[in-house]
Amino acid sequence: MSYFHGETPDNYEQKCLCVLVLDVSGSMAGSPIRELNRGLQDFYRAVDEDITAANRLEVSVVTFSTSVQVIQEPALIHNFNMPTLQASGTTKLVDAMRLGMESIEARKQWYKDTGQPYYRPIMVLITDGEPDHDQDTAGLTREISDGLAAKRFTFFGLGVKGYNHKRLAQICPPNMPPMPLDGYKFSEFFKWLSNSIGIITKSNEGDEINLPPITGWTQIEI
Repeated sequence: MSYFHGETPDNYEQKCLCVLVLDVSGSMAGSPIRELNRGLQDFYRAVDEDITAANRLEVSVVTFSTSVQVIQEPALIHNFNMPTLQASGTTKLVDAMRLGMESIEARKQWYKDTGQPYYRPIMVLITDGEPDHDQDTAGLTREISDGLAAKRFTFFGLGVKGYNHKRLAQICPPNMPPMPLDGYKFSEFFKWLSNSIGIITKSNEGDEINLPPITGWTQIEI
């Protein structure tokens, strides 16, 4: 993957990196991938309409199925078009999360090298399946917990209809359990995410940040 050598900043606003790690395996075909694509476009438009967020938020998209890809390197909204996802294949979830964490550390180093202050990056995992059997889920759990403890990033895990809550809960840290999506309300989730990012990007260092309540898109897991 690229480590951003030679890239110059568009501006020197404080940056907020959001890495979306998205399941595009075969089980996401049909309504799930269609609604996820719609939600991503809604997210793109919401950020684009917020001048502060548009100048501060960088979005990266990592997808996973049988293979793992960075289909969008970190960039401000006006520098890319949100990709349209297609679903097929298996579930290399662990490999994708590790690639996302690697991307975060590389981008933070680029911010430092180019004199850009930054907020704590945000990583969002969206999946409806279980990792393939060859995936090191126990190792990933430790890496996520270590990253959160060191404040290297903030993490949200979103379970799509039909996901294995127990399995995803083994990956997510105990204080950040999986959030089950209500139906396919991706647009409502991404509205919450864009509102949250709007609050973060308008804050100053040391401010107490209160994110919007988590309502309208999640359900209680029984």
